[in-house]
Amino acid sequence: MIQDKNNISVFATTGNCVTPLGFNIQENIKMVLQGKSGIKNFSDEYLHNEPFVGGIIDKEKLNNAFQTLNLKGEFTDLEQMMLLSVKSIQPLYDAILDDKCGLIISSTKGNITSLEKGNIEQYYLSNLADKVAKVIGVKSTPIVLSNACVSGIMAVSVAKSLIQSNVYNHLIIIGADLFSRFVFTGFQSFQAVSPNPCKPYDKNRDGITLGEAAASILVTKNKAVIQGEVYYEILGDSNINDANHISGPSRTGEGLFQSIQKSIAEAQISANQIDCISAHGTATAYNDEMEAQAFNRLGLENTPVYSLKGYFGHTLGASGLLDTVIALKSGSKNLIPQSLGYSEHGVTLPLNVTTENIFTECNIILKTASGFGGTNTAVIFKRHINNEK
Repeated sequence: MIQDKNNISVFATTGNCVTPLGFNIQENIKMVLQGKSGIKNFSDEYLHNEPFVGGIIDKEKLNNAFQTLNLKGEFTDLEQMMLLSVKSIQPLYDAILDDKCGLIISSTKGNITSLEKGNIEQYYLSNLADKVAKVIGVKSTPIVLSNACVSGIMAVSVAKSLIQSNVYNHLIIIGADLFSRFVFTGFQSFQAVSPNPCKPYDKNRDGITLGEAAASILVTKNKAVIQGEVYYEILGDSNINDANHISGPSRTGEGLFQSIQKSIAEAQISANQIDCISAHGTATAYNDEMEAQAFNRLGLENTPVYSLKGYFGHTLGASGLLDTVIALKSGSKNLIPQSLGYSEHGVTLPLNVTTENIFTECNIILKTASGFGGTNTAVIFKRHINNEK
């Protein structure tokens, strides 16, 4: 039975993540507060023939951390990242594992290194999802969401819709992607990769930095299962494809503009009630300019905006969920992070890009993302204090 979605509120935990800066949300927030970046110089011929910069997880440290989970079997680097990220919310989902609890895997390339090694079966995203679902105990058939760079935050939007349609009561979301030669050379073919750590919205920005990460979050209609000090209500969301170009964003930001506009309308708020924007901010010439166009069209040019790409690089299908997890945890501390790499304004319209950590009331957060093929997603979160803990 399909219910009226307007009568069902949907909530999210602050979540967890695994990145080059740390293997849990606390470590990552600490590093972000200190302005530390996980982007470094590398010389690895397996990934690229020449030295490069990237946000890459130390695999020896990852393996050591993963061993503490005491899981039986063989797991790829990506699977280790995913399972390590989801362990922090395990006490939550252990209590709700039934046929109405689902799993969404957000990834663009999944076990891409398995394909490079000739293990095609291991590469299939459906097999990855089935394996993760079995390990964490999800009984329903997992969902794979692979829609370019909006995948991570779109998974939150899809989870909200599925819960409001009474298909699920709860959804565990895990987003993850690896740094790989395949992806790196692909972005190089667009001449989109910077030889230096990326600088979102900066005058001297010259392309993206790639990274890898995993992030996890629980979305539910039962706020009583959320045990943290803070939880978030998902007030509004929208996914718009403007079909501008296979790899180039709309010059007017039309798809992003409409996504935010529809999210604000569903949330029943005004644009000036948004306390901050966690933006996509890839540091390419066209993406950052497009976002400036969309935000200005909506009267959001004075709202604090930041990109996390300077800390982690662009983590593809994980990026939207990683950004969300960091944004929600930061917001729970009334923190708006510095947009690392920004020093001199570099888009044609005004934006209030953060140049330092700002401690201020942060109750309503807008998360946006845009991706290849003209995809655009916006989700609005409202902060609540948990009185059920």
